[in-house]
Amino acid sequence: MIYITGDTHGEFGRIEAFCRRFGTCKEDVMIILGDAGINYNGGIRDMRKKEFLESLPITVFAIHGNHERRPQTIEGYQEKVWHGGVVYQEEEYPSLLFAKDGEVV
Repeated sequence: MIYITGDTHGEFGRIEAFCRRFGTCKEDVMIILGDAGINYNGGIRDMRKKEFLESLPITVFAIHGNHERRPQTIEGYQEKVWHGGVVYQEEEYPSLLFAKDGEVV
């Protein structure tokens, strides 16, 4: 199943509650339509957010907004083909994906 939300600004309690309520799994996808706030500060704060999101029973597909750095500017992100399009992913967080500008997924 595919779900959509936006403007989480680094607060993912709503997504956690949603996962519990609907019994999601990693095959389900939550699309965050900008301003996810995942790669905002760098360092430990972002790492904790990513660890939290990775622990949820859902795959997160984030479209960047103005409240995060672009994944291609951050060391550790690699390109991966996902559902016919290229996305950015860090090896440590396989269910946290970022859209690549211009790609169709």
